[in-house]
Amino acid sequence: MSKGFKLLRIEYIFTVMIPCLLSIYLNSYDINQHIWILAGFVFYAITGNTLNDFIDMKDVNEKETLERVEGYSRKEILVLALGSFMLGTSCFINNIIEKPILGIYLIIIVVMVIFYCLFKSLVIINHIILGVSHIVLPWFMIKINAGDTIMNIFPKMGLFESLILASIISVAYTGQLVHEMIDGDSLSRLKPKASQIVIWTASIISITISVVSFVVTKSLIFLPIVFFPLGIMYIFRRPRTTILGRTSLKDIGIILGNLMFAYVVILILAS
Repeated sequence: MSKGFKLLRIEYIFTVMIPCLLSIYLNSYDINQHIWILAGFVFYAITGNTLNDFIDMKDVNEKETLERVEGYSRKEILVLALGSFMLGTSCFINNIIEKPILGIYLIIIVVMVIFYCLFKSLVIINHIILGVSHIVLPWFMIKINAGDTIMNIFPKMGLFESLILASIISVAYTGQLVHEMIDGDSLSRLKPKASQIVIWTASIISITISVVSFVVTKSLIFLPIVFFPLGIMYIFRRPRTTILGRTSLKDIGIILGNLMFAYVVILILAS
């Protein structure tokens, strides 16, 4: 395989695919009905990754990015971003023609991702933007595409589904805080003690939401969600001053995310 495929960062696709597949699984939708939306988000995930690299290439402190794109010009990375964006848009177009409201949701996602790429230095806020664009809105788009809506605009959400979504959001939010600490973005600019407080607060909230979700839904298959924040709290059991650049720690998080992705796929196949 060409080393150029590393530029696509396929391993990050789980961040948007897990919410989409969980929306399908929890509502017993026919996955075939949503194939084009799933494919569109795969290409859009690649777009976000390459666009992020295109922007970060200007920063000499982005060592990991510069190592990954070594030998490639910014124009070449931009071509990848534009190409994947066009392919993704092509995947979405038929569903948007049938349900135009999907186009509005998609535009909001694109704007939010671009905003995140341009303003990653914003503490806390950028993580919320990332969570909404990668988890909440894709989840909603699957439901809208299935016709499970209120006034053909908003998705219809029950208590069970809302709790599970809240759990996924809180866990992903906490994981993203650690991710950016390693990359030296936003949160890493705070003092170590302040960063620890933010991460512990997010983790405690995440555990609380996950435990409540588990108790209310009584769904054993989602029990693993409860344990992810515990690991993050252990990592930050004391203020960390040496986490910057710990790519091995980030790799473990990515692998766990992909294992969760595989777990959700198995849930759908077994249902």
